[in-house]
Amino acid sequence: MFKNPRSLASTLLLLLATPWQAMADEIQVAVASNFLAPLQQIAVAFKKETGHAAILSSGATGKLFAQIQNGAPFEVMISADSQTPKKLVAAGLALADSQFTYARGKLALWSPDAGKLAGEGSVLQQGDFQHLAIANPKTAPYGQAALEVLARLGLTASLTPKLVEGENISQAFQYVASGNAELGFVALSQIYQDGKLTRGSAWIVPSEMHSPLTQDAVLLKKGAGNPAATALLAFLKGDQARSIMLGYGYSQ
Repeated sequence: MFKNPRSLASTLLLLLATPWQAMADEIQVAVASNFLAPLQQIAVAFKKETGHAAILSSGATGKLFAQIQNGAPFEVMISADSQTPKKLVAAGLALADSQFTYARGKLALWSPDAGKLAGEGSVLQQGDFQHLAIANPKTAPYGQAALEVLARLGLTASLTPKLVEGENISQAFQYVASGNAELGFVALSQIYQDGKLTRGSAWIVPSEMHSPLTQDAVLLKKGAGNPAATALLAFLKGDQARSIMLGYGYSQ
C-alpha cells in the first residue's frame, strides 16, 4: 500500500505517461534550406500532437541528395523541387508511392533597404549595384530559377560578373543580410512571415518567369520502418502545416 498520497499520484502519472513515451520516436529529416524555418515551426506542432521529434538537417537540395547517396541516415527528404525525390526513387533510395507535392515556392528579389526595390525589378535593368547574390544553380532550384529570370529579362551577360553564389539559398540570404551584396534572389519564405514582408523591400518574381518551384517530399528507404516518419509526411498534408506554409508565402 502507498502511504504517501503524493507518491501514489506520481506513480499513476508515470504509468499514464509511459505508453505515449514508448510510442514517441525521432525522425531524421533532410530539408531544403528554403523550407527550414516553416518546417521548424511545423515540427513543434507535430511534436505537440504526436510526441515524435523531427531532427532537421538543411542544405541545398543537390547537396542533400549527394549525402543520401553516400549513406546519410535521413529517413525523410523534403526537397525544393520534384525532380530530386524522383531521382531518389529511381536510385532505389526512396519509396515511389510516398512522393507528393507539399508546397509551391516563390522567388523574390530582396534588399534590406526598405526603399531599394519598387516596381517590377527595375533595379536590375539599372544595374546600380555591385553584387547580386543567388544560390548555387547547380545544387539549388532557387538558384536555377534566378538565372532563368535574368535570362528572361535579357540581363545574363551584363549581370553575370556581379553574381555572388551562395552554397544554398540560406547563404545567398546571408550575403544580402550582411551587406556583402546589395541585392539577392531569395526564397520568399525567408523574408515573409504571417502574411507580410518582415524587413526591407522585395519584388516577388512572377511565377511565369521561371520554372515552377514545385516542392516534393518523399519517404526514404531508411525511414520505411519508422511509423513516425510516415506520420510526419501525413502531418505535412494537414491543415496545421498548410496554415504555417501559407504564412510563409508558399502556395498549395
